[in-house]
Amino acid sequence: MRRLGFSLFCTLIALALAGLMLRVLAPGGWTGWEVVMALAWLGTLPWTALCAGNALLGLALRLGARDPVAAVVPGWQPAPAAPPRTRTAIAVCLRNEAMEAVLPPLARLLDGLEQAGAGQSFTLWLLSDTQDPALAAREDAAIASFATQRDGRPIAIRHRRRAENTGFKAGNVMEFLDGPGQEFDFFLCLDADSEMSARAVLRLVATLEGQPRLAILQQLIAGRPAESAFPRLFQFGMRAGMRLWATGQAWWQEGEGPYWGHNALIRVAAFRAHARLESLPDGRAILSHDQVEAVRLHAAGWAVRCVPEEEGSAEGNPPTLPDFLARDARWGAGNMQYFALLRLPGLTPMGRWQLVQAILLFLSAPLWLVLLLGGVMNAATGGGAATPPGALAALLLAGWLAIHAPKLLGYAELLLRPALAAPYGGRGAVLRGAAAEILFTTLLDPVSLAHKSRVLAGLALGRRSGWAPQNRAARGVAWGGAARLLWPQTLLGAAGMAALLAAGGTAWLWGLPFLGPLLLAIPFAVATAHPGLSAALRRAGLARTPEEAAPQPEPSGRRISVSS
Repeated sequence: MRRLGFSLFCTLIALALAGLMLRVLAPGGWTGWEVVMALAWLGTLPWTALCAGNALLGLALRLGARDPVAAVVPGWQPAPAAPPRTRTAIAVCLRNEAMEAVLPPLARLLDGLEQAGAGQSFTLWLLSDTQDPALAAREDAAIASFATQRDGRPIAIRHRRRAENTGFKAGNVMEFLDGPGQEFDFFLCLDADSEMSARAVLRLVATLEGQPRLAILQQLIAGRPAESAFPRLFQFGMRAGMRLWATGQAWWQEGEGPYWGHNALIRVAAFRAHARLESLPDGRAILSHDQVEAVRLHAAGWAVRCVPEEEGSAEGNPPTLPDFLARDARWGAGNMQYFALLRLPGLTPMGRWQLVQAILLFLSAPLWLVLLLGGVMNAATGGGAATPPGALAALLLAGWLAIHAPKLLGYAELLLRPALAAPYGGRGAVLRGAAAEILFTTLLDPVSLAHKSRVLAGLALGRRSGWAPQNRAARGVAWGGAARLLWPQTLLGAAGMAALLAAGGTAWLWGLPFLGPLLLAIPFAVATAHPGLSAALRRAGLARTPEEAAPQPEPSGRRISVSS
């Protein structure tokens, strides 16, 4: 009944947006380009309605429920009364990582677990896929130094390297679970840039111990305090939006929720039995493994749940626009593989929807691009003369509000609850941060949509990609590098704007919100990676997060040495 009610709610949102489109395009008859625009708009509505529906439901739950997390996660243990009864492996996946960034957050986690008297229940496993001999030697030396400093402490430290990274991260994890990992009840899956607090981990363990049919308990993941302007602004909005999105989604998906691949506690026996991934029919490895592992567990009768709570769980976000687009390209390649998996036998309807939802995240990008091109060509060929300006403004505003509803209502929640806004610096700081983030996203979204469209076009033409190591370090972006990456966006923006100017009238003003950011793509990439802008944002406290306001201390009061 929950799913049926939510589906009807989203259908009503989609119908309202479709009705607005008809009010804009129908007057004066239909041109060919207007038909193209209408079809593209209809194609975007499933994702747009899902965004609005999850956000509105999530806000209602967070404002109306006494404990929103307990309302959507049965058996949630916010304050465990006893130490764990089970054994947990803290499994950290590594590949060509800077260990001076990886080890200090782990030291803080281990310190916290030991101080809570739970150290005997945990073992740290560093699972390496590093192949380069020089990088592997530095990694070995750093881990050996780290282990020596913690010698005699309750939590043992183990290091394991594979000869080949077969199956990428998913293969690394499963090889561990088939070996020493099978001795544990649970494993805490962490990426190299993950950071979790002991309190957050112990809550997950206590909840999983009390729910014998729960296979994965996934916590929300906030962005770690960032040096660069790009991740600082990006993750400010993402944090606000994910809190409401995940609350609403957890209510109607119930035990068939998502898994995002890290910062999650997983039941070893269930995962080994049901989340093993074979190759695709063409022999390629599955790239975006996490959603597939989740739906396999759904099909086997195991629950997968998301805790809509970000406290104590964080990750690093891409430090620059080029790094962000590279991550999107990897995710897009992985999510498009789900087309080959939709007809797998035995999946639940919700499991198939989970894969469809991941596809829609990327497939809507070329539809928005088609909508833009249709609008430009319609204006350039004399169409749209009878379009009511008021209806067009209402359509653009409604579409923008719906697609960005999760973060906009997330900001509203902070403003309605001063206690929630206080760790950000108060409601005034939230408003300033929201304004800066909305400007940032206005410039980012068209560039990102055009890039996603280019990536999907390449995949359709047979281009293949693997799962390359990620850059996690803050760095500047040179003008030449930005131009080589973003010239297609700039050219698209220039051509579109030239066509609208040639059409005359006010058509160029309606196209400016999308075409302007494309024209500014190159300076945007350079500016958001520039140390000066980053420093200015930090000094002003703009888009500050609670973690930045209350930074973590050094583990055990001393600095971790990782030198060889």
